[in-house]
Amino acid sequence: MRFQTLVLVMLTLLSLQPVAAQSRNDLPSCDLQTQRYLVGNTSGNLTDIRHAHISARANVLDADISTSQKARRMTEANADYLFKRVEEIRKQSGSFVKQQGFLSAAEKASFDREFDAIAGQLCE
Repeated sequence: MRFQTLVLVMLTLLSLQPVAAQSRNDLPSCDLQTQRYLVGNTSGNLTDIRHAHISARANVLDADISTSQKARRMTEANADYLFKRVEEIRKQSGSFVKQQGFLSAAEKASFDREFDAIAGQLCE
């Protein structure tokens, strides 16, 4: 739980930096290696570690999409499209966990690839 609190504090501090001074590659989502190893918190509704990872990555992407939109680095339509893609992955991963009781390693890898593609659009 301390790790998640630390991650949330770090994300909050990053969001307080002047947005205009950031380049697209400074967004947390652009560091794919770190994002692939991001550990989510398994509490409340998130009981599966892989599902928690997907949720944590989705949260980071949502924050970075919002930051990019506010900085006018992307149109509202493009931001809405990316938000919808992230939300669809959230729903799909939740459905797998509901049906199976867990998210498989293969499903996690597939969702990570989709998140990488979204980050690629965000960070180009």
